[in-house]
Amino acid sequence: MTDMIAPPWGTDWKPAPTPHPTNPANDSAPWRFQPGQSGNPRGRPPGRPDRRLLATQQMLDEMRNIIAVLVGKALEGDTNAASIVLAKILPSVKAQAEKVSFDFDASAPISEQVAQVLDAVAAGAVAPDVGRLIIDSIKSLADVRATEELAARIEAPEEARDARR
Repeated sequence: MTDMIAPPWGTDWKPAPTPHPTNPANDSAPWRFQPGQSGNPRGRPPGRPDRRLLATQQMLDEMRNIIAVLVGKALEGDTNAASIVLAKILPSVKAQAEKVSFDFDASAPISEQVAQVLDAVAAGAVAPDVGRLIIDSIKSLADVRATEELAARIEAPEEARDARR
């Protein structure tokens, strides 16, 4: 009963032979190029510029004329040309938060700092969206401080353990 019976489908199986390692530097296959041999001997001749480069250069040469036509049409009252000129040529104006000044104690606990910001919003000294930005900044700072404190708490027992060794 301890004899193993081989299944009939596995009786003629043989492992595949291991492949022979090849050195790509010495491989003389016809699709490999020898050092110093060009992969495209009939390619673009030296000194002849690329077609994309020529097209780009031509567009850059005509750019002043294109802009002049757009500005002229915009001045004549064409709103599509005016929108293109304003959108593409002039830089867009980005919103910036205004500077605010209110009583704030940075050494106070986090909950009191948030309460100070909310009091400033309620008093009208700070816009509500700016107050939200300040509160988000306070929260981010609190998260960083909590991470630093946790790292210090983890490092203290490790240093004590290493000192005992």
